[in-house]
Amino acid sequence: MEASSAHQRYQSHMGGASAKTSRLECPRFDGSNFRGWWTKLEQYLEAEGTPESNKIRMVMLNLEGRALKWHQLYSQCNGGLQMLSWPAYMKSLQDHFGFGQFGNPMKELVNLKQQGEAHSLKVESILYKARSDYQEVFVFESSSCGKVLVLDGIVQLTEKDVCAYWKMITHLPLCSIPSPKTALVVGGGDGEFLAEISRHSSAEHIDIWGIDRMVIEVSKKFFPELATEFEDPRVCFHVDDAVEFLRNVPEETYDAIIFDSSDPVGPAQELVEKPLFDTLARVLRPGGVLCNMVESMWLHTHLIDHMISICHEIFKGSVHYAWASVPTYPSGVIGFLICSTEGPVVDFLNPINPIEKLEGAHQHKK
Repeated sequence: MEASSAHQRYQSHMGGASAKTSRLECPRFDGSNFRGWWTKLEQYLEAEGTPESNKIRMVMLNLEGRALKWHQLYSQCNGGLQMLSWPAYMKSLQDHFGFGQFGNPMKELVNLKQQGEAHSLKVESILYKARSDYQEVFVFESSSCGKVLVLDGIVQLTEKDVCAYWKMITHLPLCSIPSPKTALVVGGGDGEFLAEISRHSSAEHIDIWGIDRMVIEVSKKFFPELATEFEDPRVCFHVDDAVEFLRNVPEETYDAIIFDSSDPVGPAQELVEKPLFDTLARVLRPGGVLCNMVESMWLHTHLIDHMISICHEIFKGSVHYAWASVPTYPSGVIGFLICSTEGPVVDFLNPINPIEKLEGAHQHKK
């Protein structure tokens, strides 16, 4: 929809406001350059005298691309357009697309009208900063957590506490089924999962999907101790669109899927929607397992509820929520959804394949 026609329809809907002419046009936003867009938006809303109750609708009509996809998910998870609050809406929009009040990518700051939550890491030195075709890739040496990988302003891992995350997301599914032979890792570009999967001596083939080749190369260079298994002959890398890749995978291919999805914004938006989970279930064998990162129970209950609801519709075996303590993630907690397809019963509460009892497991231990 063109901006002008959207604006005219909006003004007509709001009851004859079209008689008013503004020298400014409501700026379009596609998810990039949040601060520049926000400055123009404030100027526009003030010039128009737009009441707070109408601001979300005005913004919605001028979103496009990944920003529009974000709006659709946010609205769905929060009860629809009529239930949304302007301060909370703009806080969430800025958390996802902006770098906060001072342009600091380590702070999840909020709309200046609200006080939010922030966590900071001291940057001792910048090791790498560049923009790929998909996102900003940033690596720095911190004073307390070793090297840190940041994508689009969001901490992905630190050397100090990443072990808690990748051990949980790997072994929760793999220890719940007997002798997993085939595994898929979605979003494993930084490579830290491979060392843990390789500890399962039954593993014969591991597909790794990642959309951003720069993340893979940066991880090899700056986190070599985490990316030790890139050359494992059982591993096959796919640098491609995840949805397209999975669409071409035959049914019942994998025993386990480890779904290390990014935060559900921008190019990762499709990774929290029902069609993608339908596809994941299709490529799992009967009694196969999925473990998916699903944010913090303290901050993202609406998203967790949304994803649990989707998974209960699709995975007819079992669905559970698990969590781990990871200090450098927001609230210090990260969650996982563990699901199984219909078939042999999977009891996630009582693992049948403990890692310490696997023959040959410790020979891969670093």
